[in-house]
Amino acid sequence: MNTLIETDARAVRVLLIEDDEDDFVLTRDLLADSRRSAFQLDWVTSYEEGLHEISRDAHDLYLVDYRLGERDGLEILRQAGQLGITAPLILLTGQGDGDVDLAAMRAGAADYLIKGKIDAPLLERSIRYALEQSRTLRALRQTALRDALTDLPNRALFMDRLARAIEMQRRHRESLFAVLFLDLDRFKVVNDSLGHFLGDELLIAVAKRLSAMARATDTIARLGGDEFAMLIEGIDHVADAVRIAQRIQDEILVPFHIDGHEIFTSVSIGIALSTTGYERPQDVLRDSDIAMYRAKAHGKARHEVFDTAMHQRTIELLRFETDLRRAIERGELRVHYQPIVSLRDGKLAGFEALVRWQRGAELISATEIVSVAEETGLIVPIGEWVLRAALRQLREWDGELHMHVNLSARQLLQPNVVAIVADALDESGIAPERLHLEVTESVLIDNAEAAAELLRDLRNIRVGLSLDDFGTGYSSLSSLRQFPFDMLKIDRSFLLDADARRGDDIVRTISSLAQLLGMQVTVEGLETPEQVERMRTIGIEFAQGFFFGMPVAPEELR
Repeated sequence: MNTLIETDARAVRVLLIEDDEDDFVLTRDLLADSRRSAFQLDWVTSYEEGLHEISRDAHDLYLVDYRLGERDGLEILRQAGQLGITAPLILLTGQGDGDVDLAAMRAGAADYLIKGKIDAPLLERSIRYALEQSRTLRALRQTALRDALTDLPNRALFMDRLARAIEMQRRHRESLFAVLFLDLDRFKVVNDSLGHFLGDELLIAVAKRLSAMARATDTIARLGGDEFAMLIEGIDHVADAVRIAQRIQDEILVPFHIDGHEIFTSVSIGIALSTTGYERPQDVLRDSDIAMYRAKAHGKARHEVFDTAMHQRTIELLRFETDLRRAIERGELRVHYQPIVSLRDGKLAGFEALVRWQRGAELISATEIVSVAEETGLIVPIGEWVLRAALRQLREWDGELHMHVNLSARQLLQPNVVAIVADALDESGIAPERLHLEVTESVLIDNAEAAAELLRDLRNIRVGLSLDDFGTGYSSLSSLRQFPFDMLKIDRSFLLDADARRGDDIVRTISSLAQLLGMQVTVEGLETPEQVERMRTIGIEFAQGFFFGMPVAPEELR
């Protein structure tokens, strides 16, 4: 039964769930006597009707009787909570039992009023207080569920909507969805070079572009840092999610104009599809994250669709990382040495130190170790251990040989890297000039300013510096001028060019430029006498590769 007490634009819509008509009349009269508020009172008499009306969520507030025939009004409060109803509920009872009071609050009641002790001011005050409290809680909940920087939904809200999408698919198998996990490529470079303020402005601009692309049924969230997620519901096929991912990538590639700066960026995207059969939202997000990392590993600015093989690979990598940590503690790491030879006189010039892991009967190569160690940060202690072990070995060999040791991006950017190198040299007694630290081009691309400063500091302690794998990365020839290298190592890929003459011309050009800049040149990967002769004819000074020797343990080199 609906009874209108008073209506105007500001009337508070109240539903009374009460099976006693006398109590309905009393409540109606009390609300009519209210001085500061206007109310519209609706009335239902049963538990079932009350629950139905609450599920419609069409009222501002609910007054619920404690006893509804054989049913308990507390159960309505609990059901309202499960339905996500945010409108406040006030429990009305004829009992002055403290246990009922406590049970009401635990069930979610905004207030608890005892029949026979309610007058118009008390009822109005209780309703006004409950409504104000509800508004405050909604505002707090809104703040708690939105990202403060971009005003997008945050992780908590995203996971809630993802849980609902899973539940929807459980009931309707044809209701497919996809989750896209997005990570900006090289965002750290923007922060480091332009500052965190412009970094934040870039995140806001990215959020606006993503929001402009989204449909009303999509959810875009910022998960933290430069990571975003997108929940796409109502798709028919995996191709729909892939098309959306491609559109996002195309949009993000358009330069951003922020505070007078033109900023270029790209995004790597991992896609997880509901057809995998998920039960928990965290599993969907985990798998889309795994796919995103695969996209980054394959060159960034691309998307990958998750499959179960990726998950298995992730588990294997986690096990590998755990075992690697233990390998350091157990002393299972080894250093093998590959000869570097002078092509002018054929004499041994030095060695490159390469880490190995004796994993039971299996010998793990440096490539496998470094890829995991770089990602987990283990490369820092492993790199320092290799440096000290290699210098100790060089001291045992004596003579004038040089030792080449790889320095990863993480190692180079450690603030104490110069102190570590200097201490290792002091410990071994090796002259700094006999140590060459090899740095790959990727370090110069992502952290040019910081890398240049640390490399200059290393040169100041007279350590040799080699630019490794030149020609495989993205750096320009200006790297040879900008950074204080004294040796250039040309990658073996030029030796494998289908047109040998073209490959040799490239090597000759790079070598000539390096020599003009006062740099020595080493070519890597020589495997045949014909390759050796070609490099000698060009005028290359040093070479290494399987032709001269594979990396082996020190006892095999004696």
